[in-house]
Formats: sequence, structure tokens, C-alpha cells
Amino acid sequence: MRVGFRFALETRRQFLARLNRAVCVGLTCPLICSGRAQADAQKTVVGSNVYGWGQYAQREGKSLDVGEVLSALRDTGYDYLETFLNVAVPEESSRFAEQCKTRGLQPVSLYVGGRFHETKAAKETVEKILAAATICHEAGFQVFSCNPDPIGREKTDEELKIQASALADLGSGLKALGMKLGVHQHLPEMKNNAREFHYDFQHTKPDEVGWCYDVHWVWKGGIQPLDALKQYGERVVTWHLRQSRDGIWWEDLDSGDVDYAAVARYARERGLARRFSVELAIEPGTRITRNVVENHRRSREFVKKIFGA
Repeated sequence: MRVGFRFALETRRQFLARLNRAVCVGLTCPLICSGRAQADAQKTVVGSNVYGWGQYAQREGKSLDVGEVLSALRDTGYDYLETFLNVAVPEESSRFAEQCKTRGLQPVSLYVGGRFHETKAAKETVEKILAAATICHEAGFQVFSCNPDPIGREKTDEELKIQASALADLGSGLKALGMKLGVHQHLPEMKNNAREFHYDFQHTKPDEVGWCYDVHWVWKGGIQPLDALKQYGERVVTWHLRQSRDGIWWEDLDSGDVDYAAVARYARERGLARRFSVELAIEPGTRITRNVVENHRRSREFVKKIFGA
């Protein structure tokens, strides 16, 4: 599967939209009482997110070959690649799962968005994702990392109420299928003292609406990683891991602004879920001194060293 990119760096959402169009062609060729958390902790998998790979390919003026990415991940000790869920064509995820298996990797998690804050749109979004989830679960996927669509402004109390209800419906539906929902955040959800971030969790049940804990985005949004874990750690179903130095994304996962040693210690002591996804990314100011494969190899070593994974 090859995907072309322009030279200007894209946002994650622009990248996923572009990858979505291309894949349609390419893939056709004791402290926590929750039994869920303890069960999740029994198996450790370490993956990578496709976004950073796409940015590197774009930077070099190349096409993203997902087959090559999967092989590189296998050779550097990873277990899976997290890509997006195409809700309209969920069969693509089944084909992607087979593509992973042929290279010795596992289907683990998929990233998805959607409009959850409007009654009609939310109902349709939940129905479509759950319909796709049946196919994805059969293919072996375990988790949906879900970031409700931002709308360019803060959502009203009524919109957040609708969104929380929709997330609860989605979470309970996925739970019935044997899958997990992990709500993910970017900066829009962290505005106004992380109002949306807190609302989604404070108005849903932990055993239905889990958390895809993107440690760096939460830190960037103004909440210290351990404070976030103390509030919502029981919800963690999967992790996104990235680092920065002086606020600028670093090229690999290493020491920096986020104290991952403290995060890992807390997670280990409380038996939190151990699905770790390395999500390297580039922004203006990021110093690139190595290629994408070497940076992922080094990041994999860091995860092993810090998280014991």
C-alpha cells in the first residue's frame, strides 16, 4: 500500500483523510479494583501509530508504503501498527489485519473520529462505528481509540451532554462485542481547564468509556501526567507515547518534558493496561538527525527500559 504526500506537513486529521482515500485503493491489492484493568495488564504489546511514518515519508517527498512500515516494525521489535478505521468500508480493516499477520504482527487497535455532539449525527456515528466494529472484532482488533471531532470552538453544555451520552452508547456497544473504547484527546479538548476532557469522563462509566491516554497531549494541555492518572487511570485501555524537549516534539521517545519513568512506575504498581503505541511526530522546530526506522528502534528500546514492555 503506497500513499503519496505533499511536502508541506499536514495535521493529523488531514493526513488521515488523505490516507483514507489512498487505502481504498491500496488495500484492495491491587490498588485498582477493576478486573478489566487487571485482565488488560496481563498481556503487553507495543505498537506504533501510522501518523509519524506518514510525516517522515512526506518530509522526504516519498510515498508511504504500509507494507514496508509493517516489516520495519516487526524487525525492530514491535507488535502492531495502529492505523485508522474507515467506517464506510470496514472490510479494509480486515484486509489490514491479514496484512499485519503475514508480517508477524497483530491487529490490536484502530483510530477513529466522528461527530458525537449533535443528536442525529451522534446516533448515526455510533451506529456506523458499531456496525464496523463487528467486522473489526472478527479480524482480531481489540480497541478503538476515538477522538470526537472538534468544531472550532468550545462545545456547549448541551453538546457535551449529547456527546457523553453517545460515547456511553458506543462504549457499551463495543463492550458487548468484546472490544474496548478509549477516548483520546488533542488540544481542543484541553481548553478552559480541560473542560471537555473532564466532562467526557465525569459523565460516563469507567467500564464502558475507557481512555486512550496520549500522555504528551494531556501534558501539553496543562495537566501533569500523574495527576491525570490519579483521576482517570482506571480507564486506561491503551497508550499513545510521544516526547518533547522545551515544548518541541523530539524525534524519538527519550527523556524530556514528560517524566515517563514516574508514569511507568504508577502504571506498573496499579496494573494498568499495557497496550503501548509509540507515536513519533514532526512539527516546526523538531530536529531530525536519524531516519524513521532508527528513531522507532530507539523508541522501542526506551519503552522496554522504562515500561518493561
